[in-house]
Amino acid sequence: MIPINMPKEFTKTRLNLPGVSDSNRLLRDMANQEDSCTSRKVDKPLILYGAGDLGKMAKEFFERLGIPFLYVVDASPQRYIDSIVWKDIDILKPADVPSKHRKECLLAICIVTAPYMEICSPLREQGWQDIVPFYDIAEAYTDRIPLPNGWFSGNLESEDIQGLEYVLSRWDDDISRAHHLQFIAWHKVRKEIVFNGADVITNDRFFIPQIVSSLHEKEVFIDGGAHHGEVSLKFMNIVGHKFKKIYAIEPDKQNAKVLHDKLGVNSPSVLQNIQIDCALGQATGKSSFFGGLGYASKISDAGQESVVVRTIDEMDIPATFIKLHLEGQEYNVLLGSIAAINKYRPLLAVTTYHNRDGLWKTPALLMKKLTDYVFLLRLHSWMGTGCVLYAIPRERYLN
Repeated sequence: MIPINMPKEFTKTRLNLPGVSDSNRLLRDMANQEDSCTSRKVDKPLILYGAGDLGKMAKEFFERLGIPFLYVVDASPQRYIDSIVWKDIDILKPADVPSKHRKECLLAICIVTAPYMEICSPLREQGWQDIVPFYDIAEAYTDRIPLPNGWFSGNLESEDIQGLEYVLSRWDDDISRAHHLQFIAWHKVRKEIVFNGADVITNDRFFIPQIVSSLHEKEVFIDGGAHHGEVSLKFMNIVGHKFKKIYAIEPDKQNAKVLHDKLGVNSPSVLQNIQIDCALGQATGKSSFFGGLGYASKISDAGQESVVVRTIDEMDIPATFIKLHLEGQEYNVLLGSIAAINKYRPLLAVTTYHNRDGLWKTPALLMKKLTDYVFLLRLHSWMGTGCVLYAIPRERYLN
């Protein structure tokens, strides 16, 4: 039985997998807790922690804002000696940071492949006084750069509680309930719940075993938000390059060029299906687009360019597998996809961590509109990110 009173540090307490009733108790306990989420502007000298992918994105983010940082701290700086990204920027080991900087500087954690508390605890022991997740800083500047992965749920109202309880009851396994509660806890109270038997696995995003076991040699794959083609390439490798078609959809011009080159080298026949001039949406038309943010480029009112928007229903692609990673547009795109999904019954892999819609509205939409589907949720990274909803037609589900 899960205790109603949540422990203060979840990384030190592993809870048992929750059933529906336990999930509801833990949900209501979170709803009754005072919100502890706040965005953070840079108000002192800044240092980045982590030189990997998120660290690189943080570097570009702060450069675009004109906010300088002193250097980067990383446990393995030698890995980045030849990196063009970090050319002329110092990367220090934690032990080499001056004690003065540990006391007086703001340290932005740019790693989501490990629990936040496991990263912070040794840093605090080393004397760091001011540590904050990078996305909490990004949340303070969304009026200038729309990078909203640090969103806060705020109060959970009665509609939210009812929606969340509905979704928690509809997941097809307790791991999904555990990951959903972990996701809610981070965005509601910035705490990490850890459950026995529900580890965060970082290397199988979009391709969990239940998806892989369902794939066949005639897949028609829509890669929505294709970025540089990483997911399309992984898909091709998993199916041994035996598939029918790939529709890689990427509206960012810089991303699309890289995408075109990468997929062209690996599978020239795929090129004819790359959509470089449109974005997916709820309705056909045009929309403002904020490009140049790498994999964070998105439809946004703050965007300076216009893109053509099309719906999956209108495109009427006979998709057998749809992946959507759309920086917060997933719910809207699904609204414009329900007819096609019901018509062709594809596998679905949909990111839910870019805005509050992912808390319950996105899964509830599919759970109410689709028939005979299995619904799963998996976290593929920490700090409220990497959350993916999977929907598998029951006739293709091999547990």
